[in-house]
Amino acid sequence: MHVAIPLYPRFTALDVVGPYTVLAFAPGWTVTLVAAQAGPVTDDQGSLTLTATASYADVDRPDVIVVPGGLGTLEAMSDEALLAWIQQAHEHTRWTTSVCSGSLLLGAAGLLEGLEATSHWAVLDMLRQVGAEPVSERVVAQGKIVTAAGVSAGIDMALTLLGQAADVATAQAVQLAIEYDPHPPFHAGSPKTAPEGTSERALKLIT
Repeated sequence: MHVAIPLYPRFTALDVVGPYTVLAFAPGWTVTLVAAQAGPVTDDQGSLTLTATASYADVDRPDVIVVPGGLGTLEAMSDEALLAWIQQAHEHTRWTTSVCSGSLLLGAAGLLEGLEATSHWAVLDMLRQVGAEPVSERVVAQGKIVTAAGVSAGIDMALTLLGQAADVATAQAVQLAIEYDPHPPFHAGSPKTAPEGTSERALKLIT
């Protein structure tokens, strides 16, 4: 199974690295980071650079694509090369997925019309602008399109995908291999549970 994760300027690192780690651990799975041109691409904090080892043209028929989000997503929604690659790759994928605001890119590529989808809570309602029905869930599957909520939800999405595309035992083995057993110290991972004023503080960090 060949997975391609596109990089674009100001992506969020965990959107990429979370699913990458899950899927790269799976037996028989290969993950390739791609971009318009092979080479380094810097994240939305400006301090971490990942290297795309292939161009879009080099990987035109992956089995799976995982489109990350990030502070650069809105600008990337007008990136014709990226959107064209998403459209073209989707024709051949077994699974087309996104993490966080990456779902807006799937929508901008015309893939979410009339479908339920999720994204980071801060941009969830923007999914209506690209024809999707926003759903506040951790992972949303609509046929072969699977979208994940914000950032860390990409790990959940990748494990869900692995359980369906391979088998539950493989997904469980990978989950244990990466010791994904979260026990967050604070009950503030959702606007529904975070203390009053936390959402405003969080928005200042990501806008």
